[in-house]
Amino acid sequence: MAATDTVTELEVHDVRFPTSEQLDGSDAMNPDPDYSAAYVVLHTEDGTRGHGLCFTIGRGNDVMAAAIRALAPYVVGRQAPATAAGLATLHRTLTHDSQLRWLGPEKGVMHMAAGAVVNAAWDLAATRAGLPVWEFLAAMTPEELVSLVDFRHLSDALTPGEALALLRAAAPGRAARTARLKAEGYPAYTTSPGWLGYDDGKLVRLAKEAVADGFGQIKLKVGGDLDDDLRRMRLAREAVGPGVRIAVDANQRWDVPEAVRWMTALAPYAPYWIEEPTSPDDILGHAAVRAGQPVKVATGEHAANRIVFKQLLQAGAVDFVQIDAARVAGVNENLAILLLAAKYGVPVCPHAGGVGLCELVQHLAMFDYVAVSGSWEDRVIEYVDHLHEHFTDPAVVENGRYRAPAAPGFSARMKPASVAAHRYPEGPVWRGRTPRPHGEQEVSA
Repeated sequence: MAATDTVTELEVHDVRFPTSEQLDGSDAMNPDPDYSAAYVVLHTEDGTRGHGLCFTIGRGNDVMAAAIRALAPYVVGRQAPATAAGLATLHRTLTHDSQLRWLGPEKGVMHMAAGAVVNAAWDLAATRAGLPVWEFLAAMTPEELVSLVDFRHLSDALTPGEALALLRAAAPGRAARTARLKAEGYPAYTTSPGWLGYDDGKLVRLAKEAVADGFGQIKLKVGGDLDDDLRRMRLAREAVGPGVRIAVDANQRWDVPEAVRWMTALAPYAPYWIEEPTSPDDILGHAAVRAGQPVKVATGEHAANRIVFKQLLQAGAVDFVQIDAARVAGVNENLAILLLAAKYGVPVCPHAGGVGLCELVQHLAMFDYVAVSGSWEDRVIEYVDHLHEHFTDPAVVENGRYRAPAAPGFSARMKPASVAAHRYPEGPVWRGRTPRPHGEQEVSA
C-alpha cells in the first residue's frame, strides 16, 4: 500500500446555517429549517482530500456527525479506494457491519452516515483521477458499474444480468451524450419561489423571475391550508402562464384520502406532479393517491433505501423517481436506484436544494443521462438558489439548465472560512444567536 494513498484522518464538522430566520426552506411539515450539514473530510498522507456530507435541517445534526465519526475505523489507516472494486468494497463494508446495520437495517442515521463517507471516498477517487464524478462514473465499463451495486433484496425486480444489459445498450451513445451535455447543460427546475412561509407578493415576484431566468418548471409547497393553496396556485399560474409547469410538494403532510381530496381541488391549475403526498414509507398509499386523482405522483427524497424504491416501482406507485444524494448510502446505492428506474421506464428527477445537494446530485443525474437511461426527456434536477457561495465548485445554472461540472471530484468541498463561521455552536455566526426553541412555529396536524 502506497503511503500517499493511506487515509490518515476522518474529520467531521457540525455546520449549520440560520435559514429559519428568513423562512427559506419552509414547508407544511418543516416550518423552521436551519439548513445544516454533517460535513466529512477524508485526509490522505499526500494532502489529497475527499469531501462528503449529510444534509439535515438543524437539530440532530450533531447526532449525524457522531454517526459519521463511528465509521472512522473503517477508513482511517486504510488505503483510499480508487477503483470500482475498491469503492464497492468500501460501500459493502460500511453498510454490512452487522452491529451498526442493526440500527437500521440499511436506513436512518447510520445509513446516511455511511453515505457521507462513501460519497467522500468517491470525491477523493475522482479527484485523484482528475475527473468530475459524473465523468469518472461514465468512464467505467458496464461490468465495473454492475460490480458497484448491492443486489441483495433486488433480484426479484432487477438482476445483475438485466442491469448489465441496460448499461451495455446505453454504452454506444456515451460520447455523443457527453458532448451534448457539456454544450447544453442539464434541464433544471426551481423551488425558490414556492416556500410556504413566503407571502403572495414574494411568490409572484420570484415566479416571474424564474421564468425570465429560463426555467420551464417551478415548484410550490402545499399542505398548510387548502384555501391558501388554491389562492397561491392561482397566483402562480397567472404569473408564469400556461406553458410553464408548476409542480407541488406536500412534504408528507396528508393521509391518503386527504391527498386525493386536496389534489382533486388543485387539479384545475394543472399541477405537473404532487410530491411526497403522504408518508415516504407508504408504498400502497402512494399507489392509491396516484390512482385516486389526476395529478402525477413523485417521491423519493426520504425513501430510506433501494428496497423502498424497488417497491414503489413494482407497485406502480410513482410517475417520477426522486433520488437524493445524501439520504441513501451514497453513489453506489443511488446507482442501484437509477438502474431500477431505467428497468421500469420511470424518469428520475432528483431532489436537491438544502446544503450541497444541488452540487452532489447533478453528477448523478448527468451520469444517468450519459450511461444509464440515455435520456433527459421529462427529467429535471431541482435547483434552489441557497448557500452555493459556501462551496469551492458551486452548482451553476444558466438559462434554466445545470452546467456540467468540470472540476475534479464531487463538487462537495466547502470553503474553510464558511465551515469555520458556521460551525455549531461555537462559530461566530452562532455566537450571540439563540436557536429557535423546540416546537416553535410547528403546524398543528
